[in-house]
This record gives sequence, structure tokens and C-alpha cells, in this order.
Amino acid sequence: MSSHPINLGLRFLIELAAIVSFGIWGWQKGEGWVRFVLAFGIPILAAILWGTFRVPNDPGKAPIAIPGILRLILELAIFVFAAWALYDSNFVTAAWLFGIIVSLHYISSYNRILWITKQ
Repeated sequence: MSSHPINLGLRFLIELAAIVSFGIWGWQKGEGWVRFVLAFGIPILAAILWGTFRVPNDPGKAPIAIPGILRLILELAIFVFAAWALYDSNFVTAAWLFGIIVSLHYISSYNRILWITKQ
């Protein structure tokens, strides 16, 4: 189920939502020029981490290969931080909805979870 086009599309959308939530949080928490650094820097850093530390063949080439369990921890950390960022930015309903959607995605991608933990 994890490679179904609808699930892959959902995964892409929740990744984008996480990046946007980091930007919103950074914008709200910063002042002056720090606001711009946080609003753009945190999402860029998250995207770099997401794209750099990967499990080989998940899918494609891994710039820096890491064990599957570490990749899973990285993914969960990013998604948990995104939900918390929404919550901390007073988007409580959005935070809960995001968390539920991410949970449903991981439940429907159980075969990927099993595969990635063996890598």
C-alpha cells in the first residue's frame, strides 16, 4: 500500500505541510531579521535533512545512507515537530488533524515501516 499513488501523493502533501508549519512557526516566534532566518532557515534545514539522510533504495539514491531505524526516527521527529509547531502557533485543530493524517499514513504504509526497519 505504501507505493500506491494516492498514498505517495498524501506523503508528499504531509511533507509539504510540515515544511510550511516550520515556516509559520518561525515567522511567529521571530522578530525583525530573525523572523526571516527562522521562517526560511528551519524549513530549508528540515528539507536538507529529509533529502540527505536516507535509506538506500527508498526510492532512489541516498546521498548519506543511514540505517532504516534512524531514518524512521528522523521522519517521525520532523512530523512531530511540525504538529507541535502548528499547536504552538495556535493552530490547534490543524495540529490535531495533521497528527491524525500522519498517523493514518504510517498505518497504511505498514509494509514500508517493516521494510525500512530491516535496512
